[in-house]
Amino acid sequence: MTKLSDTLTARQRWLIFAAICSGIFLDSKEGSIVVVILPALVRELHVDFTLIQWVVLSFTLTKTAIILSVGRLGDMIGKRPVFLGGTIAFLVGSVLSGLAPNIELLLLFRVIQAIGGAFATALSMGIVTEIFPASERGKALGLFSFAVSIGGVAGPFLGGLLLEFLSWRWIFFIGFPFSFVSFFLAWRYMPSANPGGSQRFDWTGSLLLAAFLLTFILFLTFGPRFGYRSAAMLVLFAVSLVCLALFINTERRVKDPLLDLSIFRNVQFSLNLSMRFVSFIVIGGVYLLLPFYLTNLLQLEPVAVGLLLTTSWISFGVASPFAGTLSDRYGYRRIAGAGLVLMAYGCYTVSTLSLETTILGYILRVATLGLGMGLFQSPNNSAVMGSVPRERLGVVSGINVIGRTLGRTSGIAALGALWASRVAAHAGPDFMGSVTEAAAAAQIASLRDVSITALAIVAVALILSAWGILEARAPLRSLMGGT
Repeated sequence: MTKLSDTLTARQRWLIFAAICSGIFLDSKEGSIVVVILPALVRELHVDFTLIQWVVLSFTLTKTAIILSVGRLGDMIGKRPVFLGGTIAFLVGSVLSGLAPNIELLLLFRVIQAIGGAFATALSMGIVTEIFPASERGKALGLFSFAVSIGGVAGPFLGGLLLEFLSWRWIFFIGFPFSFVSFFLAWRYMPSANPGGSQRFDWTGSLLLAAFLLTFILFLTFGPRFGYRSAAMLVLFAVSLVCLALFINTERRVKDPLLDLSIFRNVQFSLNLSMRFVSFIVIGGVYLLLPFYLTNLLQLEPVAVGLLLTTSWISFGVASPFAGTLSDRYGYRRIAGAGLVLMAYGCYTVSTLSLETTILGYILRVATLGLGMGLFQSPNNSAVMGSVPRERLGVVSGINVIGRTLGRTSGIAALGALWASRVAAHAGPDFMGSVTEAAAAAQIASLRDVSITALAIVAVALILSAWGILEARAPLRSLMGGT
């Protein structure tokens, strides 16, 4: 069967790629820009902090819950209509969010925006993998990661400028030109591919998976606040386990499952996906604590804090394109392994942050972690997407996104809770205040403890990487033994 990449010219490939990157830039920007406007929303919409968090959570939870189903839908009916429909829905949701007169409608419109975002981005990696030949896949995915980093860097800058000179509503309007460009390029150049065959959508599996993801992420998100052993959290956790068990049982029985569980028998796919999940545990947890270090301990102004928090995004963006190109030339294992080693060293350098650390010292330490992540992600994504057949690219693209979301959420919950418990321990039994008000020495020591724990987690990813190398060599050893 002729591959799609063989039917496209180089110009068509890169114009389709531009459409995808416009969408992924918007999605990444959305994740970093909305946080900037939360204080303004509290004042103007007259709501408390507990409710305002759902401006972020409603988007994240909705997108995570449906993204694998969207990937499966793309495999069934074709990626082009799903992508185009998602781009329109995201644009409509964004405009409506900017016009929302109250918090209730804003949350509703954020759900619409999230549904559109899921449809527009769930298939992104699958489309990139499909339109580029294997010899260029690493380079393309590296540039894809670069677009993600640019969105992450642009979000805080744009948010601050728009709040300063206009209003929070313009944060939702600013994506209009990017959505228009993305839609036009995709409509004009993205081919209509007929997946072939007659398949039924697995509604039962889709609902069970959504229920599992929603309850599990709610458990991770609210566990530190209410206590993981509280009745509500235990019920959430139990429901999530039941939904997961029912989902697995359903996928084993149905003719056209939402997720073909047999893909996890592919050792390389499972190992690389596991490494992606583990890496985002580290990133989610460590990056959660850096704003507190900069604000509470170094006592920097908000503008300076915002600028310094872009350090990791910038270094990630610098490393990603080079990592993708190098992986095409030297193989993904070497480059991804080097990235994990650099991430481990970055965790160590973050553990040396202190009250005496200069701005330059902070940048060099945190940039190391971002460089390691950039070196690792592009080759690893290429390995994940290249290890499955074409007809499963949509689902696997969705799984990749879920791995990132669950990894970051798990890291924020687990390493955040670890930091709070270590602050309490270092502060001593007589300390009764908030952990963010503890003595600087206690907070610094706790940051060190979390960073060393993060280093140990990266070591787990390195072990998985070594396992993958041994598994890849196994067929060769068998062949040599038989000759």
